[in-house]
Amino acid sequence: MAQSSPLSYSIHLTDEGATEAFGAVLGRALQAASLTSALLCLSGDLGAGKTCLARGFLRGLGHEGPVPSPTYALLEPYRLQGVDVNHLDLYRLADASELEFLGWRDLADTIRLVEWPERATRLLGTADLLIQLRVAGAGRDAMLEAGTDRGASLLRQLLVD
Repeated sequence: MAQSSPLSYSIHLTDEGATEAFGAVLGRALQAASLTSALLCLSGDLGAGKTCLARGFLRGLGHEGPVPSPTYALLEPYRLQGVDVNHLDLYRLADASELEFLGWRDLADTIRLVEWPERATRLLGTADLLIQLRVAGAGRDAMLEAGTDRGASLLRQLLVD
């Protein structure tokens, strides 16, 4: 059962397929909201489904190829439907300042999908949308919280879809 308020939304995702499908819905909602820049942060323990949700998100924006986890590369760029999307995984950052070496400031006008945001909170700034994933039996519980007006706009679009 999903619950919502103007600034948050929670949903139980029954399995990996549902997690990926929800990511695709989120990607399409972003597209429908006409957003070309946003910071979406994916938080949760190892195995919580962050990369699975990111894969669905990218597929929802039209990506058809593989979606590798950026765990070792730290950054995977995509150009989809005229929008630049950068998928980052900060798990292996030794220090938050390493984010600057990745060109973080140059990514400001793109969609930034960040796994493990807690590794560089002070440099990331306020997430437009924070997505917290938690293992719940065979599935996942997802809690989405808007941190900005842009994030609230995205949540409203998600509720329409």
